Amino acid sequence: MKVYVFGNKDLELDNKALIAQKKLGAIFPQIEFVEVEPNADLPFERDRQVYIMDTVEGIEEPTLIEDSDLDKLINTSSVSVHDFDLGFQLKYLKKLGKLGNVTIIGLPMEKKIDYLRIQSIFKKLVAQDIQGS
Repeated sequence: MKVYVFGNKDLELDNKALIAQKKLGAIFPQIEFVEVEPNADLPFERDRQVYIMDTVEGIEEPTLIEDSDLDKLINTSSVSVHDFDLGFQLKYLKKLGKLGNVTIIGLPMEKKIDYLRIQSIFKKLVAQDIQGS
């Protein structure tokens, strides 16, 4: 299972996923965390199942954003360069039929990292991945 990690290490509001993946990598060795550089092309076009971990504005706790909720992503003022592009690109690739199922592990922008909640989310995702659902 691969999880694509987005963020900007230089911005405190946008680096939560990058910080979390370091600790989570030790807890979940079966997950390959792949950091995606800001402005980089999305490395998962045409993948059947895509998992993304990123900071999300407007949520209070780590939250799963399922494929069916992608249309609810709102393009807001950017914190970093990828903010607009990621949501826009995901919707665009879905519309073109070039992107499979997407699940976003959203981390709240202005809260401390809740590792217990994130671990619970990852346990669920790993179990689903093992079962192939």
